[in-house]
Amino acid sequence: MNLITITTFLPLAGAIVLLLSGALASRNTDRERLDNRYRWVALIVTAVTFFVSLRIIAKFDISGVGPQLWQKVPWIGSLGANYYVGVDGVSVWLVLLTTFLMPISILASWGVTKRVREYMLFMLILETGMIGVFVSWDLLLFYLFFEITLIPMYFLIGVWGGERRVYAAIKFFIYTVVGSLLMLVALIAVYFYNAKAAGAYSFDIVEITSNIAAGKTAIPENLKLWLWLAFALAFFIKVPVFPFHTWLPDAHVEAPTAGSIILAGVLLKMGTYGLMRFNLPFFPDISQKAAPYVMALAVVGIIYGALVAMVQPDMKKLVAYSSVSHLGFVVLGIFSFTDLAMQGALYQMLAHGVSTGALFLCVGIVYERRHTRMIAEYGGIATPMPQYSTMFLIVALSSLGLPLLNGFIGEFLILLGAFASPVAHAKLFAVLGATGVILSAVYLLWMLQRVIFGEVKMRENAELEDLNAREKWALVPLVAMAIVMGVAPMLFLRVSEKSVSDVRQSVVGAGEKSVGSVR
Repeated sequence: MNLITITTFLPLAGAIVLLLSGALASRNTDRERLDNRYRWVALIVTAVTFFVSLRIIAKFDISGVGPQLWQKVPWIGSLGANYYVGVDGVSVWLVLLTTFLMPISILASWGVTKRVREYMLFMLILETGMIGVFVSWDLLLFYLFFEITLIPMYFLIGVWGGERRVYAAIKFFIYTVVGSLLMLVALIAVYFYNAKAAGAYSFDIVEITSNIAAGKTAIPENLKLWLWLAFALAFFIKVPVFPFHTWLPDAHVEAPTAGSIILAGVLLKMGTYGLMRFNLPFFPDISQKAAPYVMALAVVGIIYGALVAMVQPDMKKLVAYSSVSHLGFVVLGIFSFTDLAMQGALYQMLAHGVSTGALFLCVGIVYERRHTRMIAEYGGIATPMPQYSTMFLIVALSSLGLPLLNGFIGEFLILLGAFASPVAHAKLFAVLGATGVILSAVYLLWMLQRVIFGEVKMRENAELEDLNAREKWALVPLVAMAIVMGVAPMLFLRVSEKSVSDVRQSVVGAGEKSVGSVR
């Protein structure tokens, strides 16, 4: 069987096993024993999925462009829809990021005691949906996977979240569904205009992109902007780009720890991935015209997210608003249309997934002990929790962009590439965006000062236990990855270089000389 297919559907097979094991379990079986069994099944399945996915990167040819390790099987012949999966340099690391974060998320969920089987089942279904988004090369298949992710995340927030979980879940669902429906309309329009030009119906993303690049697919000029906006709004909401960000803090704060890790680490990247995969190559002329406006929104998001994060009394909400700021850098890089900035944008997606996922995990660890996320309730916990505090410090420094840690590489490439961008006012946007780096240092260092350092003023904090074995297994890989990505970025950049350059050329034209290189 195809390696991509195995990686995609192995978690779903695990979900089916959980479903059957619950149905076949004896009524006399101890509930705690059953719950432990469900936890271990989910952990083993996600760990095996990660190790299987490593074979994808091992077999990936960095000199190739377009989908690799692909599988194409007829699906709905009358519509021209196929089960078409594969990876390129843009998507391969996002698949690895997903499979890397899932076992960590399961370990972070070990303390869940309510409906454990259903919780783990939704986590596994969610993993299949997220991987499916990144490996789909058929528009209809992509849309189905894109929508599938909404259902398990809705229940994870709505059932296992905090006090305002229902409100947060409904808000998350409404925002994302509205965007998805707009994308569906645009998707159908592109499908029909491509069929009109090609003489046959097809959802093949490679074929549609090639036809548009060759001028075969003629979308009316008065419709291009509206179709671009329909795709863009779906992805802007998912990122989220200012001012479509209001659902994110509520979802993050109310979601369980694992939900926040996956939401920040993977689900938000579906928006930035969609911009690179569809908006840029499908509508290159509109993307160029819209670039200054999108870059302006990205800069507003960078500064706004950082300023709001500075005044948050809740650690989890602070990290949530930091995501709005950091994802603004990604959007700024994508619409700079330089190799450096676009490579930096993809790298920042990976770095943000690791660093912010680790920050949410750190917040969740102390929340399990103190049952509060208020910064004022902590102080001096480096004394009772030295191992935890060391790792918290490293991931916070990686998030603010300290050199030799992962956050520095992406932001540096984005700002360098944006400064050399041909887009109008790009230099101004780069300078303004750089202020986000300074502001991130302010709110993250201030949080560290108030939470970790100083004297222990509360008896509850003096008695806190340091990391246990399970928490170390969850946190150490994230810290290690932050260091590896900061010290050896070319391990990752070489893999994506060809594909990112191909996306850029689809926008600016093959005849224009590339601005900048990561070599």
